Amino acid sequence: MSVMTEEIESREVLRSSGIGPVRATLLLAQWQLRRQAQMMPLMVVVQVFMAVTTVLGYGLLVGDPDPYTALFLATGAPTITLITVGLVMTPQLVAQSRMEGSLDWLRTLPVPRWSFLAADLTVWTLIALPGMVLGVITGMVRFHVDLSPAPWLVPGALVVSLVAAAVGYAMASLLQPQIAQLMTQALVFIVLLFSPVSYPAERMPDWLQSVHHWLPIEPMAQLIRSGLAHDTFSMPMRSVVVLAVWGVASVAAASAALRKRA
Repeated sequence: MSVMTEEIESREVLRSSGIGPVRATLLLAQWQLRRQAQMMPLMVVVQVFMAVTTVLGYGLLVGDPDPYTALFLATGAPTITLITVGLVMTPQLVAQSRMEGSLDWLRTLPVPRWSFLAADLTVWTLIALPGMVLGVITGMVRFHVDLSPAPWLVPGALVVSLVAAAVGYAMASLLQPQIAQLMTQALVFIVLLFSPVSYPAERMPDWLQSVHHWLPIEPMAQLIRSGLAHDTFSMPMRSVVVLAVWGVASVAAASAALRKRA
């Protein structure tokens, strides 16, 4: 049976049952939340802990920074939280679902394939937000900075969280589960130490700056940073394009992987 035939049959089953695609997506998201009910509090605690310790840890390294550096650190911590949840926690749990077979079971349900992806991305996007909020508060208190939030801060944070989760989901869907989990461990160090999130890109070697011109991490940081302190930082149009391309490509890659036969 072809994927197209399966999609048509799924729509027919949903139509006959009176459940629309949007409601099916919301039900899948609810199922995912209930499935992770025992682990969900721990996940939230971990990413909140990461947001706070990132601020305090960088504070120990730099001591009493100048106002510009302090603003970088204060706006970098919430970005690290959003990116880490999407690029680390999301692929780890998707890889685990693949190994235990629950993802294959989900694909047998009479639901459009895109509903699985939309439900998972919604869940992981929402999980990342509490840590970001606490990271912002901790950064303001620790570094004594005054932020100037932009009107589009909340939509921008949702976009960053969504793109990060989409990239992580695509990585876990296309790679072998063991390889995806190993990559998440490397990404933790890359985001924390070798990405222009908590410090200016000019401090990195030229070749590493060039690499980050094509990766989504720097645009994510620029979007959050400019949203928190738009009087000081801005979001280059090139970064907007790079972030959009990564988001669209990741969603398309994850959707293609879900459309393959189980």
